[in-house]
Amino acid sequence: MAVRRVGGERQRNIVKIMEGLSGRYSRWEIWQDFIVMSAISIANAIKGPYWKERETIYLERAGKYTSNELNAFSEMLAEAIADMERDPDQDFLGKLFMELDLGNEWKGQFFTPYCVCKAMASITYGEAISQQTLANGWISVSDPACGAGATLIAFANECTRRHINYQRSVLFVAQDIDFLAGCMCYIQLSLMGCPGYVVIDNTLTRPSTCYDGRGLIPKGGPNVWYTPMYFSDIWQGRKLWAQIDLLARPTHAASFAASPKGTDSHRGKSAPLKNAAEIELSATKTGQLTFF
Repeated sequence: MAVRRVGGERQRNIVKIMEGLSGRYSRWEIWQDFIVMSAISIANAIKGPYWKERETIYLERAGKYTSNELNAFSEMLAEAIADMERDPDQDFLGKLFMELDLGNEWKGQFFTPYCVCKAMASITYGEAISQQTLANGWISVSDPACGAGATLIAFANECTRRHINYQRSVLFVAQDIDFLAGCMCYIQLSLMGCPGYVVIDNTLTRPSTCYDGRGLIPKGGPNVWYTPMYFSDIWQGRKLWAQIDLLARPTHAASFAASPKGTDSHRGKSAPLKNAAEIELSATKTGQLTFF
């Protein structure tokens, strides 16, 4: 694995750590375990839906490694967090994934370069979006083939350049058929503090759908991964109002009330504000909130 091919210092540090782990495992297996365990660590920090099932997956993967090797995975995640805090305007994991040629090893994936995503976000964000945000309080943005999340990350950064606080004004919805890509997207959206969720499923045959008209209450089960910022007070308040609105409509009330999404899947009771008060957020220099 050639470190010299990797551009950033933090990315090179991750590669060096991976090289130290590659005696017993291939770089592909190390990368896969790193991404999946990191995604589960973030998701289970707030104990959202299906956290017990995901914890089982985490323990199965972690069981292959020694305590020192697991500490190495923590160091890799710390490097990713540090670099995205330094420069959020990048596709950190997607770029590293491509530079390591891992896309060629797994289904021939090729992620769109971040510079292209940045250009698309700049073109897409027009006056109509600003007006819609002001009129409705928030908007939603969706990428049905999200990969590692570069397009949504670029849109979040475009919002910042337009002086729009995306953490309060944008709901991010992502979907990808590939589990690993979905986990990479989930990690990066979570580190960016983007409220929303990632659906890991086939967009063509099973596209993401919602009970409400604005995407706040998605249909689905364990394939829906909610970011920590989705559980913040403002978004859970909006979700609560959407639930009330649905239950007030006879045509929607029965199907919504009978769905797993209308209840806490582990406790069997309504929990629209579950864990929101437990999240500790701190402000960055730019005024954005961060979970870490």
